[in-house]
Amino acid sequence: MTISRIKGTNDILPQAAAGWRAVEALLRQICREFGYGEIRTPVFEETELFQRGVGETTDIVQKEMYTFTDRGGRSLTLRPENTASAARAYLENKLHAAAQPVKLYYIGPMFRSEQPQAGRFRQFHQFGVEVFGSASPLADAEVIALAWEFYRRLGISSPELRLNSVGCPECRPAHKEALREFLKPSLAKLCPTCQGRYERNPLRILDCKNEGCQKLTEGAPTTFSSLCPECGEHFARVTEALSAAGIPYQLDQRLVRGLDYYTKTAFEMLSAGIGAQSALCGGGRYDGLVQALGGEATPAVGFALGLERVFAALKAQEAEIKTEEAPDVFVLAFPAGNAEVSRAAFALTAELRRAGLAVEQDLLGRGMKSQLKHADKLGAPHVVIVGERELAENQVLLREMARGEQRAVPISEVREILLTSAT
Repeated sequence: MTISRIKGTNDILPQAAAGWRAVEALLRQICREFGYGEIRTPVFEETELFQRGVGETTDIVQKEMYTFTDRGGRSLTLRPENTASAARAYLENKLHAAAQPVKLYYIGPMFRSEQPQAGRFRQFHQFGVEVFGSASPLADAEVIALAWEFYRRLGISSPELRLNSVGCPECRPAHKEALREFLKPSLAKLCPTCQGRYERNPLRILDCKNEGCQKLTEGAPTTFSSLCPECGEHFARVTEALSAAGIPYQLDQRLVRGLDYYTKTAFEMLSAGIGAQSALCGGGRYDGLVQALGGEATPAVGFALGLERVFAALKAQEAEIKTEEAPDVFVLAFPAGNAEVSRAAFALTAELRRAGLAVEQDLLGRGMKSQLKHADKLGAPHVVIVGERELAENQVLLREMARGEQRAVPISEVREILLTSAT
């Protein structure tokens, strides 16, 4: 009996991994241009970090975390998201003492114990950015612009940006109370999950995907009806900045996001045809998170996107990712069974690789015709043929695959010829 991968996880095979590297390279390039530095946090953290950071009332904490007890009796959790970890690292490493704002990005695997379906996995890969130390609406607009630029360069057509403001600790209580009053007559008709949210966090009821709950909340008080002047002004400046940058958006007053730490700006980008959920990415401002983890009050804003959803969106839109995975050259030994020829071909392969060229060679002892066929399949533009007769004359045959032409060159010159061709 063979052992299979765990349901909700994936093997990323070499051909697909080439696309992943291309997408990750694009993300890193854009982050460099925007001035963000990479942070790498542990895959597991103390469970309390996510309970305090993500929120006790969230589905993530209540239903989806992979939590275990280690040999020391500590409760640990595989990270279900990375914002709480980034905030913990910001505090623990005293980044608050560095020049502000601190602008970070991360790429890595996250884990949630949920029912696998199209667009949702138990191990998934997330990219995100976090800005600590800036209360400016321009910081909100910048992280949104970064996400928008990524999808623009990637070729995702017409992503839909939805915006809302969820208020702050000053104005949110009034909205919560108004929402409870509105929902009170329908409390028994809400789904069991939303009945539990009624007292703890009624805003989350607006985010429920249950059709019955969505119908019951039609006409419910919105956060906009309760925003304080500061939150209203902040949101206005965010939208003004996005308009100035030519980034279209839609107001969505039901958008509250699924995490308890959001304040003021909340946003999502959507794309149709990518499975169970249409969200490409989401984020917002979380000015209370660092303080909730034991630090000083620190303004912060960020977003995260799932890389699996990026590829699902590309597939749905039949968009291609440009990759450069073909070798620069294929070194062919003939006859492959000749020990001297094989040694010379192996030595030449090592020399070319040391020069920075991507080089493939035959490892199966195939004949010349089969080796040429394999080189063509790999997409190698050049083949260097190390033959018994040519080797006796300190030469090799250099074959240009596109033209089907070959010529003899001194073995001492082949490296420079290939380097010149590769530039």
